Amino acid sequence: MRVKLLAPIAVLLCVLAVFIATDPPQEPADFTFVDRGSIQSLDPQRMTYTQDLRIGSCLYEGLLRIDNFDPQWKVIPAVATEWEVSNDGLTYTFRLRDNAKWSNGEPVTAHDFAYSWMRALLPDTAADYTDLFQLIAGGSEFFQWRRDALRSFAASDRTGQPGEAMRLWEETQQWFNEHVGVQPVDDHTLVVTLKARTPYFLELCAFTPFYPVYRPLVDQYVTIDSRTGRLNQQHGWTKPPHHVGNGPFVLKTWRFKRDMRLEVNPHYWDKGSLNVRSIATVEIDDPNTAVLAFQTGAVDWLSSVGVDYKADMIAAKQRFYDEHRAEVDRLRAEGKQWIEIDQLLPPDPRKDIHAFPAFGTYFYNFNCGEHLPDGRLNPFHDARVRRAFALAVDKRRIVEGVTRMREPVARTFIPPGSLGGYASPDGLGCDPAAALALLAEAGWRRQGGTGPLASEAGERFIVVEILYNTDGTHEDIAVDIKNQWEAALGVQVELRGKEVKVYGDDLDNHNFMIGRGSWYGDYGDPTTFLDKFRTGNGNNDAAFSNPAFDALMDRAGDERDPQRRMDLLSEAERMVMEEQLPILPLFHYIEPYMFRADHVTGITDHPRQVHLLYRIDILGDGIGRDEPLGSALR
Repeated sequence: MRVKLLAPIAVLLCVLAVFIATDPPQEPADFTFVDRGSIQSLDPQRMTYTQDLRIGSCLYEGLLRIDNFDPQWKVIPAVATEWEVSNDGLTYTFRLRDNAKWSNGEPVTAHDFAYSWMRALLPDTAADYTDLFQLIAGGSEFFQWRRDALRSFAASDRTGQPGEAMRLWEETQQWFNEHVGVQPVDDHTLVVTLKARTPYFLELCAFTPFYPVYRPLVDQYVTIDSRTGRLNQQHGWTKPPHHVGNGPFVLKTWRFKRDMRLEVNPHYWDKGSLNVRSIATVEIDDPNTAVLAFQTGAVDWLSSVGVDYKADMIAAKQRFYDEHRAEVDRLRAEGKQWIEIDQLLPPDPRKDIHAFPAFGTYFYNFNCGEHLPDGRLNPFHDARVRRAFALAVDKRRIVEGVTRMREPVARTFIPPGSLGGYASPDGLGCDPAAALALLAEAGWRRQGGTGPLASEAGERFIVVEILYNTDGTHEDIAVDIKNQWEAALGVQVELRGKEVKVYGDDLDNHNFMIGRGSWYGDYGDPTTFLDKFRTGNGNNDAAFSNPAFDALMDRAGDERDPQRRMDLLSEAERMVMEEQLPILPLFHYIEPYMFRADHVTGITDHPRQVHLLYRIDILGDGIGRDEPLGSALR
């Protein structure tokens, strides 16, 4: 054990030595954490990575925000104090508070939101979530109009003339103002019209890409290419000391791939609710060094635990719970959450590891096409065959013996309990006998009862191929499933491990028979998962097409009664998870963290795993619960 620790200790000491030698000392932040990966962008319209979104919710604020500790995941006021929705569910009227300010003291207005949402709809911006903004009336038409206009401009005699390029930009803004359903009636009233009912639109208004940016600053970093007419958007405005935001914190320092420091925004309208004055994030690439940094007290939270022995850490925590089983059972019976239980149990370093359910699922795609890429008939075109292969897998064996993380076994695509008001279907369990019966119904039987799987004519079942990317534990999982299918069904299975980019290209082009997949929901509605199975959806790697499923999803889209809509979506998931099986769900992801529950509060164990750092509190630090920060600032 001593030998194993020498390397990470040496690395940690070297890192600290470099920081001390090259940087002037500064006061430690109230809360310090290790984020996963480098911050890629602090432009909210271009954010997509978890670490970016997490910091974005500190630096900016949208019309609404989420109560991430509410099981129903309710939206609550933020810049907007109230809102109204028309009877047809298409028009939203937001009233903005008059004390919302940018970090430079200027007021936040409805015009700021209109400008920012226009940015997200511009093909020039290359926003990953532009499709969400196209839910707004005229949004997709604006995107297409701008794209066509840029193509026409580049092919015209206007190209190369700065005045003409500026005129195109003025035409673009005018088109947006006249045709897109984002209308600032005045500084404090924003009216948004959607092209179709979108029951989760209010939650989107709390999603970081929908947050506003400060136009006077952003426009200083925008130029227009006179040859193409496109906007060239530089991002110097996202860096200190230039950055201006409207969130709870301001960006004090940012050293790319090193660290970042946030401090309270003195102009934030709700600064009295904050419990910490400063937040620091440090980047530590080596997962062993990150764990050591936590254990030595250098950081308060590891937002992702990546060490090889994390399964052993989780198993050690389970043994700790077993040692206090009576107390744990009593607290659970009282309705206590796991974080609360960790606060109440005796001190022990084993309880500093936490494995919370996440809003994602690990699965295998079945290629549902009639023919395989090489032209052969595809037996997995038959839903009975897909269902049989799903029934033949013991998923518990995978999470206990392969990943060893004890992830929740998945019988559905949507993680159960992650969406308020939504009832998950039962899904399929493990039943090899039922699997063989289904295969027989589809014309395939094991020769002699225990031999190879073959047709009535004696033709053996096709060699089954599993496509996966070769990093992580994907190969180990594929080997285990291969062994299970060969033993239970009498088929021959071959593994096709490929480098991640090649694997991804094959998946996108349906160039596989069975292929590994994973999916995390983007917003709080079943459609963020179920839309994947719609005919022609760009994420439908399984090439699944079922008119009855599409019709059910359409009915849910037209349904005005919220609970009836949820029931229809539950039936749609039942159809794909119990009858059609375009995918084989294996387990729902968990996210391992490290923090002391009796030291840090504000980290949620809700499956959506959205951590709002402005809710963090450090217990016993002299502020927080004992002295509200707002009074300290005043």
